[in-house]
Amino acid sequence: MIYLDNHATTRLDPRVLDAMLPWMRDGFGNAGSVGHTFGEEARAAVNEARATIAGAIGAEPEEIVFTSGATESNNLAIRGVAQRTRRRGDHLVTAATEHNAVLAPISSLQRRGYTATFLQPEQHPSPVAGRIDPQQVAEAITNETCLVSLMLANNEIGIIQPLAEVSSVCRERGVLLHTDATQAVGKLPVDVKALGVDLMSFTGHKLHGPMGVGALYVRRRSPVVRLDAQITGGGQERGLRGGTLNVPGIVGLAEAVRLSQDGMADGEPAQLAKLRNRLASRLRDAASPWELCGPNLEETTQSKPLRLPANLMIALGDAQGEAVQLACPKVAFSTGAACSSTEPEPSHVLRAIGLTGDQASTALRFGLSRFTTEAEIDAAARAVGEAVHAVRAHASP
Repeated sequence: MIYLDNHATTRLDPRVLDAMLPWMRDGFGNAGSVGHTFGEEARAAVNEARATIAGAIGAEPEEIVFTSGATESNNLAIRGVAQRTRRRGDHLVTAATEHNAVLAPISSLQRRGYTATFLQPEQHPSPVAGRIDPQQVAEAITNETCLVSLMLANNEIGIIQPLAEVSSVCRERGVLLHTDATQAVGKLPVDVKALGVDLMSFTGHKLHGPMGVGALYVRRRSPVVRLDAQITGGGQERGLRGGTLNVPGIVGLAEAVRLSQDGMADGEPAQLAKLRNRLASRLRDAASPWELCGPNLEETTQSKPLRLPANLMIALGDAQGEAVQLACPKVAFSTGAACSSTEPEPSHVLRAIGLTGDQASTALRFGLSRFTTEAEIDAAARAVGEAVHAVRAHASP
């Protein structure tokens, strides 16, 4: 098996497992317990992890709130801002290409009387397809806008949004900015101060860490961001998220973040982009014709890439993605976002950038990781190409 579905989840790095195991086997204390060694050691491990994660994203340790993952972090950020009694208004701004973990809580708020604007991105086949222009955000904000939520990097088409420019717009208008950085943290340099975001969600299992643990960055100064808790209980995480802390998971998340920082310093993103481009080239030979979904692979702005280095999504046009997937059992890839793979509808992201439902249903998404090799890329391209040709031959009259 060749695993190329790393936008859905990543393999747990063995070094992360090594860091977690002592806290699963011996260090089983509750970080909320005081007065004995077990609890104090667990609390110290959580504090160390909090400091590691904060340092990696340019935050302060007290600005990190641990959660069960990015979906919970998104809900805490969006609902937490919107439901504050003294919020600015009841209007939210987001993009039509957001993950369902953002769109669903906003839709839930709409059913309770809130209003929302869903920005439409640059259309296919633009070289910057999927991009949201900061001017669109400026035009969407009203005196009633309490929050803008815009994904840093898209989980399907890989577009990297101009968050720093968007944050300038939001700051001028006095509106909070949240970003779902699930696909960006650990894969790109991310600094919350440089981006100017007020809230940022991310999770462990997208960067070779454990499932079931994530975090939300919550700005504590200039301005202080106040949220209504969505899970209440024992008052953990400064009252923002009740529940016993997942000490092994938190330690694993911190180690995954640390390793990702080391990987970026060693040129991991450039290596992944090289492998991604190799896959695209091999697929051109093996499975043409197809169209690239999202921004051009080499497109940049201010010398920075506009696409995640490990991301490739293509639309075959004349071969159903699910049929190709079934015909290619030895390569793991996706035909859409993993969290909506059980839904029969074509990708809402692809439709938002202008593809028809029929075109979107022919899409294949590939996500690479630090464990992907050149040999796997070449073998995967051959296998996918054979599957595409088989599906096309079966569909021919």
